[in-house]
Amino acid sequence: MAHPKRKTSRTRRDKGRTHKKLHGKALAICPTTGEMHLPHRAFWHEGKLYFKGKVVMEKEVLA
Repeated sequence: MAHPKRKTSRTRRDKGRTHKKLHGKALAICPTTGEMHLPHRAFWHEGKLYFKGKVVMEKEVLA
């Protein structure tokens, strides 16, 4: 097993951790409904499935 010859400084150690952080999810606003949703994904709004601002499918109501 390899061992370091010298102690790694705090600065050098922390440089590798600069990109390890949480980011919020990117959200898009539907031009038709004004609803916030994940981009490039279909989403349900008031019983209808929307994709690219158009209704793709409607939910069937069982009576």
